[in-house]
Amino acid sequence: MAYIFLDESGHLYTQIIGEILEMYTPTTDLDFRVFCDQRHLKGITRAQFKEMLRTRLLPLLPKGAILQIEMIDSTTNANIQIADWITGALAKYLEKQKWGEEYYSILKNNIIGEGKELFKDYWVEAKTNKKLESK
Repeated sequence: MAYIFLDESGHLYTQIIGEILEMYTPTTDLDFRVFCDQRHLKGITRAQFKEMLRTRLLPLLPKGAILQIEMIDSTTNANIQIADWITGALAKYLEKQKWGEEYYSILKNNIIGEGKELFKDYWVEAKTNKKLESK
């Protein structure tokens, strides 16, 4: 059972990253490297973030595997910056902001494979609950 501390966004971020990374296990690769955007983690330190992920992932990796977790500044790393652009474009689409449809149409034909949709029904349920509360 996972515990999420909603008042501390660092714990929520760590939980979500952990769930996403678990999608890549099991694996036979002996190198498992994680690179994510350097960010302020409310409620935990970067060292705690790395240790929480390490504790979660190591049991899922082959014996002797190398697990590397690095937080990198997106302004100095092109790969992280590209990931930021993609997630920003998807956020614009999901939030129905200007250019969201255009960004999505470009991305949808370039994303390969299926993924896990986190909080799949959140917005539908939130809208339904809001309607019920207003009655």
